[in-house]
Amino acid sequence: MQNFVLRAAIFFLYPSVMKISVLRERRAGETRVAATPETVKKLVASGHSVTIESGAGTVAGFPDDSFTDAGATIAADASAAAKGADIVFKVRAPEADEVGALPEGVALIALMDPTNLDAAPLNGKKIAALSMEFTPRITRAQSMDALSSQSNLAGYRAVIEGAQTYGRAMPMMMTAAGTIAPAKVFVMGAGVAGLQAIATARRLGAVVTATDVRPAAKEQVASLGAKFIAVEDEEFKAAETAGGYAKQMSPEYQAKQAELTASHIAKQDIVITTALIPGRAAPVLVTEDMVKTMKPGAVIVDMAVSQGGNCPLSKPDEVVDVNGVKVAGFSNLPARLPADASSLYAKNLVAFLPLVTAEDGSLNLDTEDEIVTAMLLTRNGATVNERIQS
Repeated sequence: MQNFVLRAAIFFLYPSVMKISVLRERRAGETRVAATPETVKKLVASGHSVTIESGAGTVAGFPDDSFTDAGATIAADASAAAKGADIVFKVRAPEADEVGALPEGVALIALMDPTNLDAAPLNGKKIAALSMEFTPRITRAQSMDALSSQSNLAGYRAVIEGAQTYGRAMPMMMTAAGTIAPAKVFVMGAGVAGLQAIATARRLGAVVTATDVRPAAKEQVASLGAKFIAVEDEEFKAAETAGGYAKQMSPEYQAKQAELTASHIAKQDIVITTALIPGRAAPVLVTEDMVKTMKPGAVIVDMAVSQGGNCPLSKPDEVVDVNGVKVAGFSNLPARLPADASSLYAKNLVAFLPLVTAEDGSLNLDTEDEIVTAMLLTRNGATVNERIQS
C-alpha cells in the first residue's frame, strides 16, 4: 500500500519523471525488443514517458499500435526516439554508428557483451552504459537476471532445434508394427540453459544424461530425472566460483573428463553443449575425433558457438554435416523465441529500473548499490568497471 501511495504521489508531482526510449535492434538475426506493451503500461503507470522507435517490436509480434495502446509514443527513427531521453533500453549493445543517435550523457541499459565491448564510442558521448550480463548472482537481483531468463529459453530451444535436426521420434513408441527406441540426449553443462535442456528433453521422452564440472550440478541433474556423468576428483569438488559459475579446469582434468565422455558420446543421438566461461573462449568439449565416433544421423547442438564453440567443427548459424553427423551452431537461440524472450527481458529491465531511480522519480546512478556498481561499465567519458578495464 505504501509503495502504491508513493507511486501515485510521484505521478501527480512529476507527471513525466523520466523519458525512457526503446530502440529497434539492428544486428542481423536479432528479433527481440527491450519493451513489450505489458512493461510499457507499468512504466507509464509509474509516471515515466516511453518512446518506441517505429518497428522495434514488429518481428517479436508487438506492432506499433500495441505500444501506443499501452501509452507509448512512436518515433520514426532512432534519433527521434532517443532525443531527450534519460534512459535508453536496448537488447544488444549499439554498434559504433548507432551510438551517434544517442544523446550525450544518456544512461544505456542493454546486454552489452562487456568483455568484447569497444567503450571508446560510448565514452566519446559520456554515455553511462550498464550491462545486464553483469547482474550479480545475489537474491536481491534474481528478478533482473537477464542472462538466466534468456538462457532458460535458449536451453529449451536448443532441444527443439536438436529434435528437428535429428528428424526422428524422441520418446519410446510401442506400436503393433514394432517399437521405436527413445532418443538418447547428452547435455554437457548443467547451468541454467543446460538444466532447461535436460527438463525439455525429458518431457519429450528422451533418455537423458548430463555432465558438468560443478559439484552442485549433480543433485540438480538427478532431480530432473537424468543421469550425471563426471570425473569426481578433488579438482571437481572445488570447481565452482562464489558467483555460481564454472571455473576454468586444468588440462589434466579436461583430459580425464574427455576420456570419460568420449565413449559415452559415441552412443548418443543428440549432444547439446552449453559450457561458457565469462570473458574467455568456450572450452572444447567435443573434439573432431569424438565426432568421428558418432553414428550417422546424430546431432550436436553447440550453444557456445558465439564464443568459439564447444566443438571446433561448429559454425555460427550453420548446420555442418560431418560424415553424416550434423553439427548445429545457433548463435542466438533466444531470438528464435522473440515474443517470450522479449517479454522476459523487458521484465528484467523493469525490475532493475528502481535501482537507478531517485525518490522523486528522476535518474540516479547510485554507486553505493552493489548491483548498480557491478553493472556500470562507463560513465562521464571513462570506463569505470574493473572487469573490463585494460
